[in-house]
Formats: sequence, C-alpha cells, structure tokens
Amino acid sequence: MTSSVRPVEALLVVDVQRAAVRGDRAVPESARLVDRTADLIARARRGGALVVHIQNDGAPGADDEPGTPGWELHHPVRPGPAEAVVRKIEDDGFHETSLGGLLADAGVRALAVCGVMSEMCVQATARTALARGYRVVMPHDAHATHDIPAAPGISDAIPAAAVSRVAEWGLGSDLEVVAHASDVVFTAPPRRG
Repeated sequence: MTSSVRPVEALLVVDVQRAAVRGDRAVPESARLVDRTADLIARARRGGALVVHIQNDGAPGADDEPGTPGWELHHPVRPGPAEAVVRKIEDDGFHETSLGGLLADAGVRALAVCGVMSEMCVQATARTALARGYRVVMPHDAHATHDIPAAPGISDAIPAAAVSRVAEWGLGSDLEVVAHASDVVFTAPPRRG
C-alpha cells in the first residue's frame, strides 16, 4: 500500500446501486462502503474533479435490472459538466461506453476507483484504466464484495475482505492502493480547471 497524496482529477464510483448496498443481499459492511463513497464524492465535487457514476444494467430478473429499485444509484447525482452517469452491461466500465471519451475530453490523467464488486467490476474498470495509461488510485476501504462460498474439495469460504485485497493485488504494481478514502486528494482536470 502507498500513502500517495498526489491529486487525482476524476472519481469513478462503480455500481454503488441499491441492490448492492441495501437489504439482505448487500455487500458486507455496506454502511461503511456507503459512508466512504459519499465522502469521496463530496470531496471530489469540492475539489473540482470529474465524478462519474457507473451503473450496471443487469439482465432481466437480476437485482440490478434497469428500472427496478435495486438498479437505482444509491448516491444522488448532480448532472452537469463535472458529473455524469455511464451505464454499462459488462464488468468493465470502459467497454462500449462513453467513459473513455468523458475522461479524455476533460483531460484526466489520474483517477480514483471505488465501489462494488471488488474482484469484478471495480477490478475490470481499474485494469482498463491502467492499460490506457491512467494513474489509478484505489482506496482500500472504499470498495467491497461478497464472501466467496466454500467449494467442497477445493476451498473453505473466502471472506469478502480477503477477496477485496486479492482484487487489489491482482492489478499489479502500477495500481496505487491507499489505506483510506480520506487519503485521496482531488483537483480539477486540466480542461476544466
């Protein structure tokens, strides 16, 4: 883990939708996740950073099927030039979406990624950002997932906290992992500042 305080110019809030943070199917410690992501959003707005809420469009019958209560974003959005919603149908928030264009148009070079699920959509989005040359910061306490159930003959259950840590580790040494969301510093992107 690093203690980077170099500013980032964008915040990607991945799939913080009601089905993931409310009710009996919420990620463990969802209240903590909601507090951390709310703080990141508020500080990104104050710092003039671009805030992008990424919203998953689940399949018919899924908890996050478009138009259902579980699909709704948990945090309120302030639409405008500094804040947007990008809808996706794959884990990767860049795949066939407007995310790359939004970041490029603003001149973003460094971004923070938070949200759910650590080993799926958060990791996939961060991996593509790294591959595209962005500096990527991931606050350890601002992404979450579920426990992985035991697999008879293969492994015991794996706690969600371990899964989240492995998701960070799997992104390699270019990822900047900071311990706390409060460690992330925001600034306006060059084309908006």
